Amino acid sequence: MSKLILLNKPFNVLCQFTDTSGRNTLANYINVTNVYPAGRLDYDSEGLVLLTDNGQLQQKIASPKYKMTKTYWVQVEGDITEEALFTLCNGVELKDGRTLPAAAQRMVEPEVWPRHPAVRERKAIPTSWLELTIREGRNRQVRRMTAAVGFPTLRLIRYSIGVWSIDELAPGTIKTLQVHAPKPAKSKPPKGTHPKQT
Repeated sequence: MSKLILLNKPFNVLCQFTDTSGRNTLANYINVTNVYPAGRLDYDSEGLVLLTDNGQLQQKIASPKYKMTKTYWVQVEGDITEEALFTLCNGVELKDGRTLPAAAQRMVEPEVWPRHPAVRERKAIPTSWLELTIREGRNRQVRRMTAAVGFPTLRLIRYSIGVWSIDELAPGTIKTLQVHAPKPAKSKPPKGTHPKQT
């Protein structure tokens, strides 16, 4: 069995255990040794971070090869349109290439904790929320996707990764699970060779 820690990372917390600039880090919330983040979450984003003591599990969660879904709750500037949602679902052209198809839909404002500092909203411009599920992990991908369709991200909360979510996890709190680690992949013999017979 391997250890899996679920953390609801607060806003403006660095997704590592040390920082030479004195910023808040995971060490402020996790007093467990020998666990490492499975993937990253930006300093200015909130929500689920998974940490584990098992390298293979870490790889399975973080590697785009396994295409584990990640769902985000995104507050954007403006009243997002059906056209923008359609584009998000079908792939957005970014500087580093087109994104894979995603799942995107409007949602009512979720009942979440207030952010400190609060999101800067302009009275003349409405905001809206969407739920966005992706299978990639490019740098600042969600923010770049919403900006590309004309609706900049104001607040970004990662709700879930695979089957794990922030349900019943207040900001800055953790939940520790014991999970079965993935079995190591069997190495295949090179072409033209045969496994030794015993």
